[in-house]
Amino acid sequence: MIPNDTIIALATPSGVGAIAVIRLSGKNAITIASRYFKSVNGKNLAEQKTHTIHLGHIIDKKKIYDQVLVSVFKSPNSYTGENVVEISCHGSHFIQQQILQLFLKNGCRMANAGEFTLRAFLNGKLDLSQAEAVADLIASDNEASHQIAINQMRGGFSSEIKKLRDELLNFASLIELELDFSEEDVEFADRTQFKNLLKRIQNVLKNLIDSFAVGNVIKKGIPVTIIGEPNVGKSTLLNALLNEERAIVSEVAGTTRDTIEDEIAIGGIGFRFIDTAGIRKTDDVVENIGIKRTFEKVDQAQVIIYLFEADVFLHDDKKANAIQIEVENLKSRYPGKPLLVIANKVDKLSDVDNEKLTTILEGVHLLSAKSGIGIDAIKNRLLSQVNTGTLRTDATIITNSRHYDALLKALEEIQKVQLGMENEVSGDLLAIDIRQALYHFGEITGEISSDDLLGNIFTNFCIGK
Repeated sequence: MIPNDTIIALATPSGVGAIAVIRLSGKNAITIASRYFKSVNGKNLAEQKTHTIHLGHIIDKKKIYDQVLVSVFKSPNSYTGENVVEISCHGSHFIQQQILQLFLKNGCRMANAGEFTLRAFLNGKLDLSQAEAVADLIASDNEASHQIAINQMRGGFSSEIKKLRDELLNFASLIELELDFSEEDVEFADRTQFKNLLKRIQNVLKNLIDSFAVGNVIKKGIPVTIIGEPNVGKSTLLNALLNEERAIVSEVAGTTRDTIEDEIAIGGIGFRFIDTAGIRKTDDVVENIGIKRTFEKVDQAQVIIYLFEADVFLHDDKKANAIQIEVENLKSRYPGKPLLVIANKVDKLSDVDNEKLTTILEGVHLLSAKSGIGIDAIKNRLLSQVNTGTLRTDATIITNSRHYDALLKALEEIQKVQLGMENEVSGDLLAIDIRQALYHFGEITGEISSDDLLGNIFTNFCIGK
């Protein structure tokens, strides 16, 4: 049901700033705003053209609230598809609340979280996946997540799904038409073309499903766990990567007893670095809890950085052997995760020692976290280790777990249809599985939705959007 009341909310962050924007949307938005807006030129706001801006004052009787700029957007050419008014006032918290209260007392109600975008969806201005991309765009904090959200908001993903759904719907109609002529034993749907379509749909769905692994970590930040023995420079490395004193650095072994996390963008990709407690045998109960958490974070990480002290490796054969065993254990235990092996404190070594180190341990990175030597090389290696090739080719990438779930279910139904085709099952049974696949496609774009689903999606938006 399309709501017909007028809603209002602050569209800019709450607090004091240079300006604030108050947004109204609804059939009577312009009419209500015109009662309290007095143009400096004496214009009637209700008579102005869409997409115009007007200078004036918000006045109630003889009380002047503020000098404002009012933007007018007339239905259907607005964000929500309704009449929309945006009032740009001065950013005083007092002024914002005074204007909001004025309109709330005179024909408006406070918008719910995400209600402007919900109305845009209900009025056909956005499909559901595009509406969800609005929230992702607001939350994006690096170039990669921003690019994915922009592509989805522009309809790249939904247009791909709609095209597949339309083709599948066309064949479904032909197969169901055959059921009406079952006694005549006619065939309207070309089975060869249908098999080719099913293969193509499966390929597209599998690619989209596979992209979720990349999209999900880009959206949330790629977790990178830094591990190693105590006092090898893990916290110093974290500070160097972040370019700030985030973790406490001390010569005392076991200083870090819990995980410390922070995030930065490297080459437009968000990386979430996790400094962990040093791994060693200890009787300290608190330190042992920290070591347990270290291994939990390694399990959750997408990339592992294993750090050791270069000088110790070269001059302590027992320790060097233990480090090599640990590296092999990590490779064996986490074969699918990129592992960066880094020798720290190389500033204490000679050039000859450094060269010797790279010969003994293949692929090792040389680093002095304290002086910053090798930091840029590590950042570049992290970028190269992350599978973002699909991002650079502008391919559609899935970041939304709801879409991922619907795609998995759609693929399952398509595979049932293909199996039915191979076993030459009757058209009525094929039609059941096709309708289920169409249902899951429709869930993504919102052609099939429920009040519970919409409520769950839009309550996660901020108020004013």
